[in-house]
Amino acid sequence: MRGPLNSLSDANKNVASLHAEQNANAISIERSTFAGLYKRLGPEIIGQETKEVMKLYYWVLVASLAVLGTGCRKAPSSGQAPQLLRPATIKDIMDSMVNPSGEFMFESVYQISDEHGIREKAPQTDADWEEVREHVVILLEAPNLLVMPGRKVAPPDVKSQNPGIELEPAQIQELIDGNRLAFIRRARGLQDAAAVAMKAVDAKNKDALFQADDGIDKACETCHLHYWYPNDERARAVAEGEGIVY
Repeated sequence: MRGPLNSLSDANKNVASLHAEQNANAISIERSTFAGLYKRLGPEIIGQETKEVMKLYYWVLVASLAVLGTGCRKAPSSGQAPQLLRPATIKDIMDSMVNPSGEFMFESVYQISDEHGIREKAPQTDADWEEVREHVVILLEAPNLLVMPGRKVAPPDVKSQNPGIELEPAQIQELIDGNRLAFIRRARGLQDAAAVAMKAVDAKNKDALFQADDGIDKACETCHLHYWYPNDERARAVAEGEGIVY
């Protein structure tokens, strides 16, 4: 038979057991916290461990920033733009761009007077005007291609079709290279004439377009008489009669 003392003893044991369990749990929790380390190891030891941990964190942080900086840094520039190709010659550009667009412009608006009376052709619809505009853009931009440094006049195997009247490609090249400013000035003359045509197109003004076509024709002839066929006496006489300076 158990008496009061035995019950009290059992109660004490239970309390002691509960305290032990709580202490064990507390120690378990403290092991995962800096405060627990401090309580169990003391300020001197934990101070040393803290320094070591902080050193580790410091170098990890430095390494991380270095990696991030490398990843965000732009690739170094070579400092030199790539060279654009110039496979076409001046003759190629004239044959494929300038001449076809110029002919289209001259055919887009004109007046014919004959035994049947006066006939007129001009752009009528928005689509007609847009088509004219596309060719004017070519005449505006082609001179930029013509004057690019290093552009050759013609392929090596091309020869003059009218020797004595038309210059050989090598002679034309010599004229251009001898005075590039004059060549650029004549190319700009075509651009100026095409700019006048563009204003007429934007206004859908057929009379202004007709006048602008005359300016384009004169700009072309100015260049041709100087570089292409300077020995064509008939062409020179016509040009002088029209006030074309070449």
